[in-house]
Amino acid sequence: MSKQANFDFPKKGVFIIPIIVFFFIFLIKSTETINSGEAGVVWRFFGGVDPDQKPLGEGFHIIAPWNNVFVYNVKQQSISDVMKVLSVNGLEVTVNGTVWFKPDLERLAILHKTRGKNYVKDILDPAINAAARSVVGRYTPEQLYSSKRDVIEKEILEEVSKELEDQFIKVNKVLVEDVQLPKTIKDAIERKLKQEQEALEYEFRLAKAQKEAERQKIDAEGKATANRILSASLTDKILQEKGIEATLKLAESPNSKVVLIGSGKNGMPIILGNQ
Repeated sequence: MSKQANFDFPKKGVFIIPIIVFFFIFLIKSTETINSGEAGVVWRFFGGVDPDQKPLGEGFHIIAPWNNVFVYNVKQQSISDVMKVLSVNGLEVTVNGTVWFKPDLERLAILHKTRGKNYVKDILDPAINAAARSVVGRYTPEQLYSSKRDVIEKEILEEVSKELEDQFIKVNKVLVEDVQLPKTIKDAIERKLKQEQEALEYEFRLAKAQKEAERQKIDAEGKATANRILSASLTDKILQEKGIEATLKLAESPNSKVVLIGSGKNGMPIILGNQ
């Protein structure tokens, strides 16, 4: 009896082991873990992707084994590119820029169904290039060299947003890191800017000299006016009074002197030195 039982056990194991393996496979295929900054789109064997479905959020999910989950990075991402574009006068300009973007989380299922996981290469890249060409094509090389970088960034952002209006992608910021002009054009612009700076400096020196001359002229005119007023106010009587005051002060000094009263011109005293 025991021999028969031992003989039946391997036969039962032949059926049990496949069942266990199938169970583990079923369990593995029926779970999906979504990491931080990610979201999942479920593709169902019967019906494909429902565009109205809510994306799977972070965490552990039970999924039917015959369905698939496509995981997307929904954090803010960046893409950098070096583009050769033409200015308004047909000269080639190299623009080095970076775009910050992320997929529209609420419409992630539609993005997957209509654009796919290669949306960056298929949709975003062409939109950025088109926007950069459109904006740079409005400016001359001189304007690109001297214009405010934030103005160009704002215009490119507006153009990219228009291009991606119905593409389920959000662009948050555009950074223009460098604008490279042909060397001959860059050298010519730098020479022109240097000459303009020197001209402004020369005009500043002229204006400063002119202001100094005007100041000196006003000062001289003020002194001349003061002298005319003083001369007009100095009558003979005032002069005599001032002379008498000076004589009295000299007479009070300890030095010996001879004062001749009324001997000077107009009756002014004459003061002789030490005897």
